[in-house]
Amino acid sequence: MRDITALDDISSPLSGGSSTRMRNLFELKPNRTASFDYLIVGAGFAGSVIAERLAAGLNKRVLVVDRRPHIGGNAYDFYDDAGVLIHRYGPHIFHTNSQRIVDYLSRFTQWRPYEHRVLAMVDSQILPIPINRTTLNKLYDLHLASDTEAAAFLASKAEPVGDIKTSEDVVISQIGRELYEKFFRGYTRKQWGLDPSQLDKMVTSRVPTRINTDDRYFTDTFQKMPKHGYTRMFEAMLNHPNIQIMLNTDYREIRSEVAYHHLIYCGPVDEFFDYRFGELPYRCLKFEHRTLDQEQFQRVAVVNYPNEEIPYTRISEYKHLTGQVHAKTSITYEFPSDDGDPYYPVPRPENYELYKRYQKLADTVSNVTFLGRLGTYKYYNMDQVVGQALALYKRIEAKAGAEVMAGDTTEQRSNTAQ
Repeated sequence: MRDITALDDISSPLSGGSSTRMRNLFELKPNRTASFDYLIVGAGFAGSVIAERLAAGLNKRVLVVDRRPHIGGNAYDFYDDAGVLIHRYGPHIFHTNSQRIVDYLSRFTQWRPYEHRVLAMVDSQILPIPINRTTLNKLYDLHLASDTEAAAFLASKAEPVGDIKTSEDVVISQIGRELYEKFFRGYTRKQWGLDPSQLDKMVTSRVPTRINTDDRYFTDTFQKMPKHGYTRMFEAMLNHPNIQIMLNTDYREIRSEVAYHHLIYCGPVDEFFDYRFGELPYRCLKFEHRTLDQEQFQRVAVVNYPNEEIPYTRISEYKHLTGQVHAKTSITYEFPSDDGDPYYPVPRPENYELYKRYQKLADTVSNVTFLGRLGTYKYYNMDQVVGQALALYKRIEAKAGAEVMAGDTTEQRSNTAQ
């Protein structure tokens, strides 16, 4: 049985680099005689939310395991060697329209206001993305003064597409081929390793085109960042006496050594079944982190680079997200790849069909529930993963309540018979 890693490489955002608090939280050692109600695979949003709810809401004993040396999944943030708070796996921006999700997460963090803005390097200019009226005016040296004028200009560029099936169809039908080539085609080809004509229409549908001057990337009613970072939020979420955590651990190494009643699996569903039907395609990411001896590198947190001759898709600067004041700044170059940890399910019809085969197989497995982006092979935003986990908890809670009521009824009948 492996013990919990001391996590010496992890620094707590409020401790100024000390890992003491992390060690106090995670020095818990399951053993062969331990019995848990739930074994949860994955300490990201899906696994952490359902673990907290089961522990605090239903008083269940929960063991959370994760292969990585930290909690938080892809949202994990930490202080680098320069003391700058960065996101190890690229920028994570929290936004949602769900008050229920905000209320839940607010139990574990305070928030700082933040509205995400993204720029794109196009034709040697830095332009707002999503495309809006400001983008059009700067790119074409126009003076469009109203939404009506911008709409008419885009309509003049748009090309009719009879049957919209692909990401290319979506963009061309809305803004035409020229803007598609400048802003979307190269970026998408780098991001997914496929041409937009080969991808489901949902990929580019996620990025709207605007006729006003709103340069925010998201328009959700709630746009904020955890005040002290994501890791601190996850620490608070998992800091419960009913929760034990093992990091640097593959659940297959401990599943035969720890007794548990139900498995909630947030890892890749195809891996769970030993790739019986073949591997589900995922797009992976590689990150190059740099610290610069200057206060600011770019005007906004993220700048996109659609040009295919540039190998990375974007550069992120985290101080815009965190509000941290520091003499230096840290940035990240992002390189999509076919190799590495799985990040994004590749949205193509044949991949969905392959997943359906795994989903059908998953439905036959008793005492196992699949959860999260990897467990259900679907691209979710962070708030959607939280919502999925909360919905699962509600089902478990309702089932538990029904079982209690059924037991009470049986007991009443027994007492009446006596």
